[in-house]
Amino acid sequence: MDERPIGIFDSGIGGLTVLKELIHALPCEDTIYLGDTARVPYGTKSAGTVTGYSIENAEFLLKHGVKLLVVACNTASAYAIGELRSRLDLPVIGVIEPGAKAAVEASRAKRIGVIGTEGTIKSGAYFDAIKEIDPKVVVFTRACPLFVPLAEEGWTENEVARLAAGIYLNRLKDEAVDVVLLGCTHYPLLERTIRGVMGEEVKLIDSATATAAEARRVLEEEGLLSARGRPGTRRFFVTDSPERFTTVGRRFLDDGPMDAELVRVGS
Repeated sequence: MDERPIGIFDSGIGGLTVLKELIHALPCEDTIYLGDTARVPYGTKSAGTVTGYSIENAEFLLKHGVKLLVVACNTASAYAIGELRSRLDLPVIGVIEPGAKAAVEASRAKRIGVIGTEGTIKSGAYFDAIKEIDPKVVVFTRACPLFVPLAEEGWTENEVARLAAGIYLNRLKDEAVDVVLLGCTHYPLLERTIRGVMGEEVKLIDSATATAAEARRVLEEEGLLSARGRPGTRRFFVTDSPERFTTVGRRFLDDGPMDAELVRVGS
């Protein structure tokens, strides 16, 4: 058994949806969350830039003695997961592979829609991951960049959100997909609005749930689960604007106090 914490990093606030699922799946594990709020968003940046940021974030968390690294950012998972795994001597989990696997398992028609930031969609990471699992699946992708600010403003079910969802998603609906993979950590907050466009018959897959299940599997397999009988502790670090992180973060994570410490990451 291993009492060290789990480390999670994201480009900002959205990764709290992954943390929420980790807490649900592993309630006795301590967690350390790093939100790189000074350099958000990652979704519009190059692969090299995102990989560099990801390495610096990982190095920060390693200083806190983490036993498992969860890359909660879809863009960082798309661009940097291979480099992180080659550099680090601990298990590294991203959100792409677990989400892709869950989507393939849920699809009966073998027609899957993937929505995400520009960077995630441009990377082709979800497309490639789905095709690797089942080459027969037809994958349709759509970048939905406005969903991120809408989620952070709390505009998730108003007329603006519904109009944006209609513009982004009607094409996917016309393609008769039976599964939509939410390829951004912010998007679960817009689940009702997305479902309103796609219809109740279309399954929505949240990568966060699948990622938490994968984290539990890895910890069990590696003998790294905590043996304590109490709820785990939560610690939060950000690289800018801790007050905003705390205010907006409560929309993502309803888990009591979440005071964030301001830190500097990288050079």
